[in-house]
Amino acid sequence: MKKITAVVALAILIASCNPLSKMAKYADSVKYDVTPNPLEMHGDSIAVSMSGKFPPNYFHKLASITATPSMRNASGEVVKSFEPIKLIGIDVEGDGQKIDFTKGGTFSYEDVLAYDPKMENVKLTLDVSAGYKTKSKDFGNVDLGDGTIITPLMVRSDEKPIMGPDKFNRITPKNIDGQINYLIQSAAVRGSELNDEDMKTVKSFIATGVEEGLVWKGMSVSAYASPDGEMDKNANLANDRANTAAKSVQGMLRSKKIDAAKSDDFFKKEGKGEDWAGFEKAVMASDFPDKDIVVRVLKMQSDLEVREKEIKNMAATYKFLAEEILPQQRRATFTLMAEKVGKSDEEISQLAKSDPSQLNVEEMLYAATLTDDMAAKLKIYQTAKTQFAKDWRGPNNAGYILMLQNKISDAQAEFEEAAKRADNGVINNNLGIISIKSGNRTKASEYYSKAVGAGPEVGYNMGIVDIKNGDYESAVKNMGSNKSFNAALAQMLKGDNTGATSTIEAGDDKASGAGYYLKAILGA
Repeated sequence: MKKITAVVALAILIASCNPLSKMAKYADSVKYDVTPNPLEMHGDSIAVSMSGKFPPNYFHKLASITATPSMRNASGEVVKSFEPIKLIGIDVEGDGQKIDFTKGGTFSYEDVLAYDPKMENVKLTLDVSAGYKTKSKDFGNVDLGDGTIITPLMVRSDEKPIMGPDKFNRITPKNIDGQINYLIQSAAVRGSELNDEDMKTVKSFIATGVEEGLVWKGMSVSAYASPDGEMDKNANLANDRANTAAKSVQGMLRSKKIDAAKSDDFFKKEGKGEDWAGFEKAVMASDFPDKDIVVRVLKMQSDLEVREKEIKNMAATYKFLAEEILPQQRRATFTLMAEKVGKSDEEISQLAKSDPSQLNVEEMLYAATLTDDMAAKLKIYQTAKTQFAKDWRGPNNAGYILMLQNKISDAQAEFEEAAKRADNGVINNNLGIISIKSGNRTKASEYYSKAVGAGPEVGYNMGIVDIKNGDYESAVKNMGSNKSFNAALAQMLKGDNTGATSTIEAGDDKASGAGYYLKAILGA
C-alpha cells in the first residue's frame, strides 16, 4: 500500500504545473548503462553503446530531454561531445524518441568515433537538460563510465623484413656420364668405342676439369650382358666389362696426371649380369609391330635358362632383336664424379674489399654474411646492386640493412629499385613494411597479400596490421606459432589469456619489462 501511495504521489508531482523541477528531483530514478565500461579502443576507433530506462509516471507528456554524451578529462574539460540524444513526451510534436508517461520507456544510442590520445584518461558523462513549453532546466551531468583501455596500442612495430638469400655453394658437383658398348660375348673395349661422341665428351670434360682444378672424387661403373647368352657366363662377362670400362677411363685420367685415379679405390665397379629389365624396356620402346608378343612370350617363362633359349630363337626370327635390341644390353655405363671447390671465406672477404669484380653475384652476396659490421654489409650489397644490375637481391638486401638502421626513406628507395628488377614475395613484404611505417595500412595489406609464401615473416607482419585494425582473430591466425610479445598481445585481445600467457612465457620477452607488464595485465 505504501509503494502504491509513493507512485501516485510521484505521478501527482510530475503532473503539476511545473514538471521540470519534479523531474530533476527524481532524476536518480532514471537508470543509465554503457557498454563496454571502461571504453575500449580497437582498430583506432572507440565503439560506444549507451542505453537508458525511465520509470513509469516520470516523463511528463509535454516535456522534452536533451542528453548529450561527452568525454571529460581530469580537469572536467570536454574532450569529445557526441551527437545529442533527443527524447520527448508522448504529447510533444517534433523530432525525438517518445517516452510514455504512464509506462515509462527506454532509449539506446550507439556511436563509433576515431580514437584521439586525449581520450585515454577520461570520464564518459551524460549532460542532461529538459524543457517544458517555454521553460528549461539543466539536470547536470551523469557519470556513465570510464575511458579508455588502449591495450591494442601496446603492439610493437617490429615488422620483419626479408633478405634475398645467396645461393653460394663452395663445393659444386661436376659429373659426367658415359657408356661403352661391347660385342657379343666380349669384354674387350674397342678403339672405335673410345672415339664415339660420348667418350670424346668425357675426354673433354677431363681436360677442362684439369684446367679448372677440379677435385676428382671417383667413378662408378655398372656393366651388363645381353640375356641371350648362358647365365653363368653372362655374370662373369658383366664383371669383366665393368673392369675393362674402368681401366679405359683410368687410362684417360692418368694421361692427364690425375693422381686420384691411380688407386683402384677410385673406381666402384659392379657387374649386374643379364639386363632383363633393360631388354624389356628397349623392346617396348621400339616401333616393332610384334613387340607385345615378344615380351608376353618371355614373361611366360619363369625359368631363366628356358627364357634365354626363347630369346635366341626369337632373335633368329626377329632380326630387330639381334641387330637393334640385344646390342644395347652389352654395355658398361659409368659416372665420373668431380667437384669444383670455390674460394675460401678469407679469399671472398678480401676480394669483396679489394677487387669485388673478381666475385660472382653469389660470392658477393655471401661475402656480406661473413661480417657483422652493418656498414660493411651495406657497402657490399650496394656494390652488388651496381655490379649485377639485373639481380634484385643487391638493392633488396641493402634496403634490409637500412631498415634495421631505421633509415626508412633510404630503405624505401632500395626496395623500389629491387621491385623494378623483379616482382616477388620478398620484395612485396618489404614494401609492405614501408607502407605500414608510412601509416598506410591498406597499402601494406595489399603488399603482404602478394607476399604470402615468402616466409613466416609475412604472416607476422600481417598480424601486426590485424592488431591495429582490431581484427584479433586474424592476427592470431597469421602469427601462427610465433612466440613474440605481439603474438601474445593478439591472443590476449582475442580473449585467450591462457594462450597469451603460454606464448609470452615461451618467448624472448618472458623477462623483459614489456613482458612483465603484459603478464600483469593478464593476471589482473
